Amino acid sequence: MSWYILAVIPVLGLLVFVHELGHFIAAKWAGIRVDEFALGFPPNIVSFRKRERGGWDVLWFGQGRSAVDTSNIQNPFGNASNEPETPPERTLYSLNLLPLGGYVRMVGENGEAVDENGRRDEGSFASKTAGKRIIVLCAGVFMNFLLGIVLFTVAYGLGEPMPTPTAVIGTVQAGSPAATAGLRTDDTVVAVNGKAVKDFTAMSTAVTQIINADKGKNDHIPIQLTIRRGQPGTTQEVTVNARVHPPQGQGYMGVGAKVLIMHYPLWQAPFRGIVHTIDFIHQYLSIIGKMIVGAIQPQFSGPVGIAQVTQNVAAETPVVGWWPILSLTAALSLNLAIFNILPFPALDGGRVFLILVEILRGGKRLKPEREGIINLVGFALLLVLMIVVTVSDLMHWNG
Repeated sequence: MSWYILAVIPVLGLLVFVHELGHFIAAKWAGIRVDEFALGFPPNIVSFRKRERGGWDVLWFGQGRSAVDTSNIQNPFGNASNEPETPPERTLYSLNLLPLGGYVRMVGENGEAVDENGRRDEGSFASKTAGKRIIVLCAGVFMNFLLGIVLFTVAYGLGEPMPTPTAVIGTVQAGSPAATAGLRTDDTVVAVNGKAVKDFTAMSTAVTQIINADKGKNDHIPIQLTIRRGQPGTTQEVTVNARVHPPQGQGYMGVGAKVLIMHYPLWQAPFRGIVHTIDFIHQYLSIIGKMIVGAIQPQFSGPVGIAQVTQNVAAETPVVGWWPILSLTAALSLNLAIFNILPFPALDGGRVFLILVEILRGGKRLKPEREGIINLVGFALLLVLMIVVTVSDLMHWNG
């Protein structure tokens, strides 16, 4: 584990902030009172609330704020919790300790269209038309789609890393078998144990096959590389004692591929970002479809798995630039958008589905208690899934 794992905090924080900002902006547009905009889950660190006569109140560690019940937050990336008994009159902007999600707490989002005196509350979520409620619920998903496009656009603008057409060595880890054997950066590997390789991927595959063929009998396996160094046409043989159990991220020999940065004209970056986003969504939906029909085994990753992937990708940034971390964040944003719009209880898509049912029933709504039970069951199932996935991620950490 390295300090790069901390990169998961700003990555997930950005996704949550953008998602909840979408709900918040749409709620304000629809005339819905927002009691709280929160990043992270309680306990509270600090909150801000605008005073009626100007200036801001700063509230530390939950002191001086209305009591908030967050026991019914519907989704780690969702936007709902129970209504407080005495909701604040002005929006509370909160930063909480647990950086695993966030929420926008709106008046009447649990179905209550009247205030404590039994009068219709025009500022409540439940009092708005079906169309406005759908827009508010879908706004977070829309913002995550938009963030994905923006991040892919920025990534293309900064340059896309491309592998060299041949197996050129870009990095040699200090103290690795490759360094001991005398390999250098810009050496080109043309053959592995006498078998020609055309690029770095082919070289890595050949080395992996040799390691696997040994079936763990030895800790080190000698591999003969034919390399080209200096003048074209001149080759030499180098023997590398590859490690069967190398340190994380170093590989069997301790070499990395040379990467070329492909730069595009500024005007092309947005188009490439949009195309990349569409391709990702198509592939993602295709994978979900194959999971549903049983063509492939379902695979999920929770916060722990995302943290490990983010750590590995962030570690590449000093070598290949911002492309890996930007593209990963974009992919996670699109993943979050698609997951949230699924018609499953407690997700934004599940709540939209209930509104569509309401429209089909001629405007007849489900009772708030019944809708609450549906969302509670959905949230419980999501919580169980998250626990199972987290345990699985921990069992396979660095595995």
